[in-house]
Amino acid sequence: MKKICVILVSCFLCLVSLSQDGNAGINEANQKVRSYFASGTNLMYAVGAVLGLIGAVKVYSKWNSGDPDTGKVAAAWFGSCVFLVVVATVIRSFFGV
Repeated sequence: MKKICVILVSCFLCLVSLSQDGNAGINEANQKVRSYFASGTNLMYAVGAVLGLIGAVKVYSKWNSGDPDTGKVAAAWFGSCVFLVVVATVIRSFFGV
């Protein structure tokens, strides 16, 4: 029992000596999130482009088949693509990245 207590206390002291300051951890997390932001923005643009292509094919097929709600479908697909681009741009400017 005494050996277990000594091992636990030594492990605890080792962890305490290796721990960081709270501000250093927050700053490191901030830098990591900011470094991933450009890749995330490019991913949102790519998803918007793929959605635009899918939407164009769907609208074209509806238009050729003569469906009356082609305008609504076109507006919905176009709006979703614009939303992705605007959200990425607004978040970039809001957070100053």
